[in-house]
Amino acid sequence: MIENKYINKIAALIIAIALVCTIFLVGYTNSAQISKTSPLYEKIIFGQDIISLDIVANEEDWKNMLENATDETYISCSVVVNGTKFDEVGIRPKGNSSLSQIARDPNSDRYSFKLKFDEFVKGQTCFGLDEFVVNNIMGDSTYMKEYISYDILKFIGAVTPLLQYSNITVNGEPWGLYLAIESYDDSFLAREFNDITGKLYNVKTMDMGNMNNMDNRPDQNNNSQFPNNDVFQPKNEQIEGNTKTQNFNNAMPPNGNGQMPNFNGGAPLDNGQNQRPQGGFGGFGGRGSGGGDLAYKDDNASSYSAIFDNAVSKITSSDSDRVITALKALSEGVDLEKYFNVDEILRYFAAHTVVVNLDSYVSNMAQNYYIYEKDGKIAILPWDYNLAFGGFQSGTAKDVINFPIDTPVSGVEMESRPLLDKLLQNEEYKEKYHSYLQEIVTSYFNNGLFESTVDSIDLKIKDYVKNDATAFYTYDDYEKSLPQFKKLCLLRSESIKGQLDGTIPSTTSSQKQNEASLIPADGVNLSALGSMMGGMGGNGQMGGIGGNRPQNFGQNIQDMQIIQKAMEIIQNAGGQITDEVKEKLIEIGITEDQIQMFMNMRNGMNGFGAPGGNVNLNGQQGNVNTSNLGSSYIVLIAATVLLGGGILFTSLWKRNF
Repeated sequence: MIENKYINKIAALIIAIALVCTIFLVGYTNSAQISKTSPLYEKIIFGQDIISLDIVANEEDWKNMLENATDETYISCSVVVNGTKFDEVGIRPKGNSSLSQIARDPNSDRYSFKLKFDEFVKGQTCFGLDEFVVNNIMGDSTYMKEYISYDILKFIGAVTPLLQYSNITVNGEPWGLYLAIESYDDSFLAREFNDITGKLYNVKTMDMGNMNNMDNRPDQNNNSQFPNNDVFQPKNEQIEGNTKTQNFNNAMPPNGNGQMPNFNGGAPLDNGQNQRPQGGFGGFGGRGSGGGDLAYKDDNASSYSAIFDNAVSKITSSDSDRVITALKALSEGVDLEKYFNVDEILRYFAAHTVVVNLDSYVSNMAQNYYIYEKDGKIAILPWDYNLAFGGFQSGTAKDVINFPIDTPVSGVEMESRPLLDKLLQNEEYKEKYHSYLQEIVTSYFNNGLFESTVDSIDLKIKDYVKNDATAFYTYDDYEKSLPQFKKLCLLRSESIKGQLDGTIPSTTSSQKQNEASLIPADGVNLSALGSMMGGMGGNGQMGGIGGNRPQNFGQNIQDMQIIQKAMEIIQNAGGQITDEVKEKLIEIGITEDQIQMFMNMRNGMNGFGAPGGNVNLNGQQGNVNTSNLGSSYIVLIAATVLLGGGILFTSLWKRNF
């Protein structure tokens, strides 16, 4: 018989044991959440095989969606993913400049698309996946620029989305070979972090409204917008040659302020420190980046519209305040590891520098990346690499090969990109960044992994490329591009190695002063890889839905590289088109008709070149939150049993005594 004087101690002991067990179990559950689990969609959708994607839509709805693509409005359709059908799925066109270009092309409807499974059916997922995108592989005759970019990012340990090629049909008709990519949303957060409470922001600075309505531009005499009143503003003029036509509105959309791109590749080289040598277009983001540059401006969320107006997650003022606090710390260069996932960001920048993706944070564009914020700490997530490896603003092949690793910006100064600038000013961080570059060079390129990856992708997709119903390039273009792609990337690796060991200059200014030390680009045809304006069109029919297209239409578009070079020649001549300038233009492939068009445009303008949700469990196997909830139930049950036992013991004792 237990004596009365011990009963309180025994009850307290049982309760204490229950509490200790609860703490232990909670700690165990939390530690288990650190390791990732594999959701069902990772294997079923993004496995080793090309995704079979059949879209079944009402013909009229599909036609209206394509005709009004820039509205980016969802329609409902059925989607069959690798044999499994999902009804009432939301689908819409997506993109920025690529969306605008396709919308203006009467011969192509090959848009990129977003598929959102819970748009019309709350909680619906595709094997646990909320949404994914299928990219149209525009401007890429290799079909591999984006895939290889993400592969390098993943190789060096940066957080990346899942991806796989996808063969698409629409209403049973061939539509084309696309690249499917996991969207950054709740299912991604659950897969990558086992936690969906963090906040996601899709940083964008380009305004599709401005791009599609070129007349909504600031007055060119407004000195606050155009300080030198020296702005290039083509409107409806066309470049026309024997077989080449390109509307300048397509080639050069305005930036966030409505300004036209800077053909000088950025501000003048006043100090020679931070500008790109022989750069291409300076970009379209510039002064009106809306926070895309991650520069601290003030404490008002409205000053960071490129971030907060594009929040993927539902956010409150406290959420935006945390991001602004981090940007303020960045501007002061203090507590960087408190507010930023420094190691993750250094890995990101290392891979980003290797692939020379200038339609991004490192140019005037200041966009095409995601911010992930959790508990006041920011990470950068990569996005949109179809114009990597010299497809945008890159100048010549030699520029791409020797893109400087220590001032890896284009058309902007390093200090105007504080996240990159502050990190590389810190010697410890810079050394780690260099170590990641060295690892990519040594273990991805020099040991044959890159070439074997290209070969394995080629083996997988070449038959699909050959039969691509809406391809921007011919199969012959594809075959010719791969040797060029390999050569460019291996030379790029060689240059990075030289920049790391000091035999090749690693900054823009030092490269300009010692050009003889740079790796030559002999035999590399950069335009053969595709570019921003290259490859518009296709080599077949649009599955009976989008209409016919002329054979090899993609070869009838004025190559952006030639336009860039022409602008450089005219700019260097002070905007005057003399006989000597005409000879230089003809030498690079500009026709007499095109020269006349340039002259007409020049006479009519001031001059060329202005300076300067919830994750649906649905019973799906592998959903990370299912296991977490299971662990939580174990904790709850164990604690309840122990505490209940203590209470029962006490009540029985009192009843007996």
